[in-house]
Amino acid sequence: MPPQLLLLLLLLCYHGFLIAAAGEHSSPVRLELVRHPAPSGASRLEHVQELFRSDRLRQRMIHDRIQRGRHRRRACDVSPPSKNRSSVPAPADSFKMPLKSGAYSGTGQYFVRFLLGTPAQRFQLVMDTGSDLTWVKCRLRPPGCRSDGNGTRDFRSDVSSSFKPIPCSSDMCKTSLPFSLTTCPTPASPCAYDYGYSDGSTAQGVFANEKATIILSNGRRAKLRGLVVGCTSTSAGSSFWAADGVLGLGYSDISFAGRATARFQGRFSYCLVDHLSPRNASSFLTFGPNAAALPSPPPRETALVLDLEPFYTVGVDGISVDGELLAIPRIVWDVGAGGGAILDSGTSLTVLAEPAYRAVASALSRRLEGIPRVSVDPFDYCYNWTAAGGQRKLPRMVVHLAGSAALEPPAKSYVIDVADGVKCLGIAVAPWPGVSTIGNILQQEHRWEFDLKNRRLRFRRSRCRRE
Repeated sequence: MPPQLLLLLLLLCYHGFLIAAAGEHSSPVRLELVRHPAPSGASRLEHVQELFRSDRLRQRMIHDRIQRGRHRRRACDVSPPSKNRSSVPAPADSFKMPLKSGAYSGTGQYFVRFLLGTPAQRFQLVMDTGSDLTWVKCRLRPPGCRSDGNGTRDFRSDVSSSFKPIPCSSDMCKTSLPFSLTTCPTPASPCAYDYGYSDGSTAQGVFANEKATIILSNGRRAKLRGLVVGCTSTSAGSSFWAADGVLGLGYSDISFAGRATARFQGRFSYCLVDHLSPRNASSFLTFGPNAAALPSPPPRETALVLDLEPFYTVGVDGISVDGELLAIPRIVWDVGAGGGAILDSGTSLTVLAEPAYRAVASALSRRLEGIPRVSVDPFDYCYNWTAAGGQRKLPRMVVHLAGSAALEPPAKSYVIDVADGVKCLGIAVAPWPGVSTIGNILQQEHRWEFDLKNRRLRFRRSRCRRE
């Protein structure tokens, strides 16, 4: 066994000890989005309650990371990469990467299918626009050993010829990698991390440079190299039970989005199917222009604010219900005053800062008066929809983004089914001051394009068919 590989094996085996002893450093490509079978009845209620719990924990970490990052401002480089960062040939600018999509996941997350290493190994990763680290569950073990038995796979870094651990003595480890540790037994030892997620989940492992295999629109395969990935030896949390890791799409030089958009015209997009879609529903994550989703009608457009790295922030002018613009203090949407709003694919429900939540919940509940209320923990407003006779018209909520870009989600995205015959307001409250989060349920059945090069966000309604 090569000395470098032996060193990595030893580090992974004793990683828990190292973490305890260490201190923290303060044309298009498509990937498949997959969700698993939708729960029903009592199991659906348990599922939604778990979404609420996870989203609440996630908001804590979003708040903490924003607070840490307010004093650190730097631009993400989306210029074309140098030759040593990508082996995609120049004509690939006009190529697409077709991928498949799957069905609804009981975890409330969306998943991508991903090919990593040389030769390529296949994984299912959580798609997370709020994370800058891409990582896979990683074990160095003798051939023939099985994984943990939960259906997930482990990355075999020992059989990947392109896996190159990042030294802990490198400037990248010391200054650029999120949640890197001061542990450095020798200058050549791999850079270790202890990564915390907003829902309370954690991942510990070592950083490396690696290659991903991408399938272009002409069916050819190519290597996207120079990627920063995490080889995770230990992970904990409900976010990862059905996944092999995380695809980091946050705004950052080291994220997969940062590296891939540098090669594919500075943009990526996705279309999320209904979160209760059947198993065979499909949607796509695309890097580069998406010729399959030509806008008709044209998309709506607003500024993409990139000041709260790695999160994607948008300006909000207000929220209206049935045409009534609600009295929400403008400071709630002011990033400089501790507010603002982000789009986050890793949060399920839409979470509003307390002043906005009170105004929106009050306006929606007033229009639902007459429908019997029921108590469903932890939601504030739930209704016996069977008693409504199916004839009740749902109120129309609009989020007015900066630049007259109105997000008009279907009512099922904010008055959600939680059990048979029961609907609840699918919004949650966040402490003020603090950011508001447009979650993936409110984003569903829209195509979202993140144009990082021009700092624009474009969106339009879509059923996400073949997009």
